[in-house]
Amino acid sequence: MAFHAEGLVAIIVFYLAILAVGIWAAWKTKNTGSEGDRSEAIIVGGRDIGLLVGGFTMTATWVGGGYINGTAEAVYVPGYGLAWAQAPIGYSLSLVLGGLFFAKPMRSKGYVTMLDPFQQLYGKRMGGLLFIPALMGEMFWAAAIFSALGATISVIIDINVNISVIISALIATMYTLVGGLYSVAYTDVVQLFCIFLGLWISVPFAMSHPAVTDIGLTAVHQVHQAPWLGSINSLDIYTWLDNFLLLTLGGIPWQAYFQRVLSSSSATYAQVLSFLAAFGCLVMALPAVLIGAIGASTAWNETEYGVPDPMTKKEADMILPIVLQYLCPVYISFFGLGAVSAAVMSSADSSILSASSMFARNIYQLSFRQNASDREIVWVMRITVFLFGASATAMALLASSVYGLWYLSSDLVYIIIFPQLLCVLFIKGTNTYGAIAGYLFGLVLRITGGEPYLYLQPLIYYPGCYPDENNIYTQRFPFKTLAMLTSFFTNIIVSYLAKYLFESGTLPPKLDFLDAVVARYSREHMDKATLVKSDNIVLNELAPVNPRHSLTLSSTFTNKEAFNYVDSSPDLSNTEDN
Repeated sequence: MAFHAEGLVAIIVFYLAILAVGIWAAWKTKNTGSEGDRSEAIIVGGRDIGLLVGGFTMTATWVGGGYINGTAEAVYVPGYGLAWAQAPIGYSLSLVLGGLFFAKPMRSKGYVTMLDPFQQLYGKRMGGLLFIPALMGEMFWAAAIFSALGATISVIIDINVNISVIISALIATMYTLVGGLYSVAYTDVVQLFCIFLGLWISVPFAMSHPAVTDIGLTAVHQVHQAPWLGSINSLDIYTWLDNFLLLTLGGIPWQAYFQRVLSSSSATYAQVLSFLAAFGCLVMALPAVLIGAIGASTAWNETEYGVPDPMTKKEADMILPIVLQYLCPVYISFFGLGAVSAAVMSSADSSILSASSMFARNIYQLSFRQNASDREIVWVMRITVFLFGASATAMALLASSVYGLWYLSSDLVYIIIFPQLLCVLFIKGTNTYGAIAGYLFGLVLRITGGEPYLYLQPLIYYPGCYPDENNIYTQRFPFKTLAMLTSFFTNIIVSYLAKYLFESGTLPPKLDFLDAVVARYSREHMDKATLVKSDNIVLNELAPVNPRHSLTLSSTFTNKEAFNYVDSSPDLSNTEDN
């Protein structure tokens, strides 16, 4: 493949445009946030994100490199096809469910990150444990984006994939570093527009190429390969359902999603944004599906790509840039590829910011440095943006399949965080003992089920288990959903058992070493944490809470169950050192 100067120019132009918008957004909002609240402004954008920008940025959170390239790849791969391209429907449904059931309670309580309710109810230890799968999910997701981005750029200008991944990661990290959520949100608007325009302009040209057979014919008849509509074998139905539930329910408990929810100006806006984003995800998937179908309908030996075809060359994950490169006129190809390569950063920047937000607030500030200044927290966020960006880049360089990384990124979130989120928001009476037990049970069941993508053999062989071409056993049984449900019910059962044992006197209070049952109802100490603004955060389970005189209980958000006694307790707003 020859070096393409035009492609390089297109990349530079689009990248500079994205970077300029990111820096402009940072400059425009540099004074946003009152004194001492700059870190919160970076995380949730001052809670004034409107419907237009909010709708774009929430859609762009999912519609990135992994979504576009991965959907096209799934449709193109013989034996899978559209029937196995579950992400568009799965993630759209997750946004609908998120808007219906999760957005309102999270936004109305004024949380700053997704981990806040966990630390409020279960304490800082559990918050730290839940940060691990949340961080891994965000990093795998960003790595999938960078991997797709690098593959796209390498097709355009024929440079080493590793170099293109590194350059792309540096650009995304740079504007996230300087502007936080504002830069991410405003660049999302430009990036989503680029994806929409770039792909839809390219589709008619690719479809009319002489080497492309009518996609209506190849949808149901085998021409160059198996029909691209695909099919679901009766033996694979449970696997399909397991993966679909993973995408649908596992797509909810992400900081990248709740960051948009919590940045909305009201709880109602947060719900509307979720519904708008669900529609946007479906619309943005259409050109990717068509491009995958075009790839499956092409006689590649009649194109400049030659033989063998992309599947044989193991370049199925690059089918979208390959179609644009070889089936479109040069000027359309470079415009489409340039726009898409610049735009697919729209999810990676969100994940990097999400990971750094959770670390700076829930780990560094709430768990270790509760008296840290706002300036200190801002610098911690900037450093971790760089570190997490570098980590995601390293993962991307080792990735072999965009879609494989995609599923892997949702696994731990679905099995561990989703059932915990259900309990903390909707199940009254759960406590830290149940949360830890549910966490461990879910983790053990997931690991013992094996993972072919990581060449990890299962320890538990469920019904229908079979060896793949690498002699790694693959599960047909929906063990991921089983692990999620086990985690959920374990949390409830152990929580109520611990509550009964301590409150009935079967176990003495001194054995409540996590202060999860007995100490919760102490009139001297608030429940786990009173998560108030900025420097008024106290998260030590047994530390007295001393809010500013200007703050009252009505201006904070707390676990109401822990304040049933408040009418008979001293006025906490006037309490000094106890």
